[in-house]
Amino acid sequence: MELSEIVVKEWAKGWSLDGWKKRWESVLCNAYETADNVVKDESLAPNSAGSTALVLIVSPCQIIAANCGDFRAILCRGAQAIPLTIDHKPDRAYEMEMITTNRGKILYWGCSRVEGILSVSMAIGDHNLKTWIVSTPEVTFTARTEEDVCLVLARDGLWDVLSNGEVAKLARTELRRRRKLGASSPADYVSRKIVKKALMANTEDNISIIVIDFNKYF
Repeated sequence: MELSEIVVKEWAKGWSLDGWKKRWESVLCNAYETADNVVKDESLAPNSAGSTALVLIVSPCQIIAANCGDFRAILCRGAQAIPLTIDHKPDRAYEMEMITTNRGKILYWGCSRVEGILSVSMAIGDHNLKTWIVSTPEVTFTARTEEDVCLVLARDGLWDVLSNGEVAKLARTELRRRRKLGASSPADYVSRKIVKKALMANTEDNISIIVIDFNKYF
């Protein structure tokens, strides 16, 4: 079952909590917990297998982001690059305290790693390290404005070599240019352009990317 399907099922349960933000936080946290429990079954995956996960819920008035790991999302608003997520790394103050309080070690092996193994401090799965990491997502809420241009979601292979500002500038420029040309899929073109730039910058990690053009969908 996909994480998006789990979120839909959790929402349908109709949590009776005060306020829509609290409801969304509960729905998303429960969905991630359900997904994490699914992969406890070693017939599906070894206990050393895991994944980062990012869910975005976008409406005409709000963007809700639930992030677990280092899959990052930015909002291109006017000339700004607004981060919607924070990378969960072992050397981030909160995560470092969580790990060391539970007598875990943060070792450097190319980058900071939990027990010298995992380069993120939050993940679905990775049950061999669950003493020190969690699957509970960090949930943020961002109100929409008329200046919103697009969203860019990508794995760390992109952000290792390109900054939020560089990606946002490239996305804005290329979207504007493709729209003027009347191109049918400007967001697809932009995603390929961004990946190409990351490859030219010699990224050493894999890249997954999604560009959402607000001009087309919202």
